[in-house]
Amino acid sequence: MRIQWETAVVTETVGEPWSSHGLQEVRVRLGDGETAAALHDLAVGTPLRPGDEVLLNTTAVRLGLGTGGVHFVHAQLGRLGESVDSPEVSAGTSLRELEAPDRLRSFGPQEGHIMKLRYTSLQRAVLSVEEPSSPYHALFAESRTLSGMPVLIGELHSMLPAAVCWLRELARVAGAPAPRIAYVMTDGGALPLAISGHVRQLRELGWLTGTVTYGHAYGGDVEAVNKYTALLAARHVLEADLAIVCMGPGIVGTGTPYGFSGIEAGELVGAAHALGGVPVAMARISFADPRPQHRGLSRHTVVALGQAALAPACVPLPLLPAEADTALLREQVRQSVLARRHRLLWEAPPPLEQMAAALEAYGQPITSMGRALPDDPAFFAAICTAAGAAYRLLRSEGPDKP
Repeated sequence: MRIQWETAVVTETVGEPWSSHGLQEVRVRLGDGETAAALHDLAVGTPLRPGDEVLLNTTAVRLGLGTGGVHFVHAQLGRLGESVDSPEVSAGTSLRELEAPDRLRSFGPQEGHIMKLRYTSLQRAVLSVEEPSSPYHALFAESRTLSGMPVLIGELHSMLPAAVCWLRELARVAGAPAPRIAYVMTDGGALPLAISGHVRQLRELGWLTGTVTYGHAYGGDVEAVNKYTALLAARHVLEADLAIVCMGPGIVGTGTPYGFSGIEAGELVGAAHALGGVPVAMARISFADPRPQHRGLSRHTVVALGQAALAPACVPLPLLPAEADTALLREQVRQSVLARRHRLLWEAPPPLEQMAAALEAYGQPITSMGRALPDDPAFFAAICTAAGAAYRLLRSEGPDKP
């Protein structure tokens, strides 16, 4: 194990500090004259200014990685010829109070005693929703269920905005209020919620009723210790109609059957089922990905749902326009154990034009592995098909009703 440290000088700040999100983006000049972008966690330091000397963790960039592939400021060393100014934001200040729902504003990390990033130099105390000092402790001191709440489970972070867009489109067509959607972020990818541009956009649009981070992920409107209490918090603290659960940006894969962080999707199926929710799995499907393990129905989906999931889920699958594509999907399912373990729903996906209109309302590009809807329509068709099944469940129509 190794960490690559490098010193640098801040040359400019990019926009205003994301004080309501907990991160600041800056440009830095490294010792060899290279300029690069870096992210600064405002929970561990004051906002940076040009001239500040910083210590960077450059490990992921130097390894050429996508996941974690950016420089991070680990510490402020001072200013050129000066000491660091007095803090404008004290350590532990809740920098997300500006955007938290009114009913959650007293729920700040400075009040808690649960450590995240435990036994590291960046460990931090948060007020976990379950702990005795939490205003919601009594909710978790009793046995509770999800009361049949649909739980949309995905492997990739890019599934989140696409699913939200389609759920809102279905509500618009039905002439119904948009559902109250909570996002539950796992610790399988990025750990700070603030790293997600999609969450920032969804919050600015008012399309999320709140966010929950659990495990060592942090920065949600509500913090939780594990996936079970995170789901219960989505239902009983955020009062969501529906929860979408997936990791933050980034995913770890090794090209081996079980060595990928997305296998957690199977574990989430079990948690949602055990708590009395209805797990609905968003299958990862692509006919544009050049990697054989992700062509058609991703091997990740097959393993997560076939081996890791110890409870049944609703698994909607799209009947794609190209017969050969659907035939491949059916053959991949036949060779797996999915049909024996789960309730598969083969459905015609939404028209491409309607999906495009729903995504356009989001106002920002939605891509997966760099591919947008025109590049990989099957990927988005699978998400929208699953979101449609979850919406029917929410409307008490049943997942297999039109």
